[in-house]
Amino acid sequence: MSHWNHKGKMTALSVILLGSLTVGCNKSADPPTADANTTPAPAREGPKYPAAMSYWVTLDTEAAFSIKNQGEMGAYKQLEKITGTKVTFEHPPAGAQAAKDQFNLMMATGKLPDVMYYSWKANAPDKAIKDGKILRLNELIDKYAPNLSNMLKEKPDLKKQLTSAEGNIYVFPFLATDDVQYVSHGLFVRKDWLDKLKLPVPTTIDEWENMLIAFRDQDPNGNGKKDEIPYFYRETDYETDSPFLGAYGLLASFYQENGVVKFGPYEPKFKEYLTLMNRWYEAGLIDKDYLTSDTKLRDSKMLNDLIGAQGNWAASGFGAYLQSKKEQDPHSTFSLVGVPFPSLKKGELAVTSGSSKSQWGGAGAAITTSAKNPEEIAAWLDYGYGKEGHMLFNFGVEGESYTMVNGKPQYTDLIMKNPKKLTITQALGLYNTVTYQGPYQNNAEAEKQWHAGDAQQAAMMVWAKEADRSKYLPQNLNAEEQARIASIMADLRTYMFEMINKFIMGQEKLTKFDEYIQTLKKLKIEEAIKIYQTQYDRYLKS
Repeated sequence: MSHWNHKGKMTALSVILLGSLTVGCNKSADPPTADANTTPAPAREGPKYPAAMSYWVTLDTEAAFSIKNQGEMGAYKQLEKITGTKVTFEHPPAGAQAAKDQFNLMMATGKLPDVMYYSWKANAPDKAIKDGKILRLNELIDKYAPNLSNMLKEKPDLKKQLTSAEGNIYVFPFLATDDVQYVSHGLFVRKDWLDKLKLPVPTTIDEWENMLIAFRDQDPNGNGKKDEIPYFYRETDYETDSPFLGAYGLLASFYQENGVVKFGPYEPKFKEYLTLMNRWYEAGLIDKDYLTSDTKLRDSKMLNDLIGAQGNWAASGFGAYLQSKKEQDPHSTFSLVGVPFPSLKKGELAVTSGSSKSQWGGAGAAITTSAKNPEEIAAWLDYGYGKEGHMLFNFGVEGESYTMVNGKPQYTDLIMKNPKKLTITQALGLYNTVTYQGPYQNNAEAEKQWHAGDAQQAAMMVWAKEADRSKYLPQNLNAEEQARIASIMADLRTYMFEMINKFIMGQEKLTKFDEYIQTLKKLKIEEAIKIYQTQYDRYLKS
């Protein structure tokens, strides 16, 4: 499923352009609405904000192009002036696995900073509360975080998303506001290649196959060599948004259909998807080296006219390629078009999309039991949901990253036309987080500004379309369920991905698909499905 780690999610996890390109994301621009901003905090006796605090969070990947610590970011330097709080930011090494390893180590040892920003929803928050690692925030938010508290009163559906199976609110979240803002990732194609070969924008699997064959055989880059990679596939595509799986009515993991929970890779139609991918692999329509290709290599090949189509982020992929190519050669005909997730039949919609389907992606700032002043920290974390915090975290510092034009904030040329040739997302990363790190709520107008191009905006609208949002499961497992799912899925996922890759690359024949299904059964996939069914039934009753 699609997952936001980055704005324009992401998280996921992309890399910086030419030093590598990263995730694109969402920000905001009308004067804050009632949805985005709530009543400012009333005056209270005693210190409003902490004098100092420690904050563990992954360093924003776009900002990492230029800074080594989030404390150097414009929004946080300004926030220190406003609140008087000196924040010591602690960052894990780059990469999702390194962050996970450090998170697990801290949780095991109990040596915790005051605040930890992570995907708590997927990491047994109820158990973490019971084990005395993080705090239940319900009462702290009600008493010390009036901005977020008012928002949750106005939006009971949001409060439901943020509340665990055992009734706990456990993070100060990053929040989106509308459908287009949930879109972070999707498929796009070299439009100039389509035009040159007189091909339509593909909407079905058959049209995709015809297009990829043409890219392979008809020399669209015009260099006289058969060096094009028709589709740059990466293993991470499978879980980012499974761009071709949705044509078969399947999702990449657990989902529900007519109230019955299913697991996409355990369904009979999954064989049809694997058959397609194997055929494309054998025919040279997808990158033969997909298991070892990284984002740096991808970006280099894309900008050197070798890749015809790929899945990537809206801002730091799609938008950054267009920006970088234009800077390299203002007369280049290089152009991209966002295309829908393909279906089997013309006119149908696939069940996958680039939309995360939720106002909240699962990550947020938890206050740990190490914090000596949780009330003051709650007030500090709440700042981003108020009017001034909304402007700060969406636009940065007035007079530097934005100015007011006719009563509306506009990004300056420092962001939009950076003199040091930084991409828009890299420049913006110097002022605020571009990878969906709250806590604050973004606003759709800023999103439009920094996904500035018409092609980008059009692509995001296309990626937002899908057949049926209701298939996606709410994630509200209780602590016991989460522990059991984690235990089952550790070995099962390892085996599953090993076999998916073997099937795609032809190292295992698809005649062994039934054997693969039986092995998933032995690895307890049906118990996992039953757990999710119990959770879904409980969610419906609530």
